[in-house]
Amino acid sequence: MGRGKAIGIALVLALCGTNARAGGTAVDGMALASQRQCLGCHQVDTRRVGPPFRAIAERFQGRPEAAGHLARVMREGSRGQWGAIPMPAQTRLSDVDAQRLALWILSLKDAPAVD
Repeated sequence: MGRGKAIGIALVLALCGTNARAGGTAVDGMALASQRQCLGCHQVDTRRVGPPFRAIAERFQGRPEAAGHLARVMREGSRGQWGAIPMPAQTRLSDVDAQRLALWILSLKDAPAVD
């Protein structure tokens, strides 16, 4: 990763942290998930094609590398982590949006139900 890209991701992470403290993360995260068509396969609290976002948050709770891992899985896809149906690579998802979505998903661990 180039220096400019790393600085951009660090800036997004800092802004997401500020947004989380201000209470806007749930709305912003849900809007971004909707815009990027994540909700076609995932919901916050119920299984659709893929696992619920909250289950993902619980699985990765307390792992310092979780946001980076989830962002990478979104962009590159995965197979066999949540059952037989693979997660297709979301190559049109930017690194910044993948990081924002990953941070939002991880923030759902203790958030109230929304489905």
